[in-house]
Amino acid sequence: MNEDSPVLLSIDGGVGRIMLNRPDRLNAFTVGMHEALMRALDTLEADGSVRVILLTGAGRAFSAGQDLAERNVESGAPLDLGHNIETYYNPLVRRIVALPFPVICAVNGVAAGAGANIALLADIVIAKRSARFIQAFAKIGLLPDSGGTWTLPHLVGNPRAMAMALTGEPVDASQAADWGMIWKAVDDEAFDTEVEKLLMTLAAAPTAGLVETKRAIRRSWASTFDDQLDHERDAQRRLGLTNDYREGVSAFKEKRSPAFKGR
Repeated sequence: MNEDSPVLLSIDGGVGRIMLNRPDRLNAFTVGMHEALMRALDTLEADGSVRVILLTGAGRAFSAGQDLAERNVESGAPLDLGHNIETYYNPLVRRIVALPFPVICAVNGVAAGAGANIALLADIVIAKRSARFIQAFAKIGLLPDSGGTWTLPHLVGNPRAMAMALTGEPVDASQAADWGMIWKAVDDEAFDTEVEKLLMTLAAAPTAGLVETKRAIRRSWASTFDDQLDHERDAQRRLGLTNDYREGVSAFKEKRSPAFKGR
């Protein structure tokens, strides 16, 4: 592991751990970080032992979003921000949503701008109570990207999403949990223990079932009720043929803990 890399990666016990690693810049995104993060995701998808992913940040922030020092606005030359989004942010957020295992985001500090919206894409978001979520785009004349204008209204409703986006006011982790924006806020001193407990639970779970579950829930936002019933039927048919399903039923009947194989 190269400690100077903008993204740190490790794999152990079925858990792939990704840490954004620019703590001196609050883990703000650069082109180099985007490229390193995509390479890390390539590695995790190719490793058949991985059953859950942890995404977190080094230091006192999860991510402050885009590193504005990388953009030369002082020259007066036009900047094509759409190109930056199409080349880096959109491929990243699409990749995270489509990953074939659960993605856990452990928000260890401030998550602002694109950093907030990338965090909220995870399947489960757990945050330190001291963490804050900030839609900082309004402060610099932009709109929420990285899926923010889609994710936020679905999570917290239009009134709260609109206020967060238009004012840029911080929302602390406890409020985010109360609103349903994240799963839970955890006292800072208990955070690491709680995250590890969650990771160990999911690393030992039947991965195929978890992946079908997350895909079904995500697709429901754009499906009719009848379409969703058909999808549940088809997914359940696939899962009923897996070794993990047979192991789960056998363990239940035999009153023992199941030993799922995962991917």
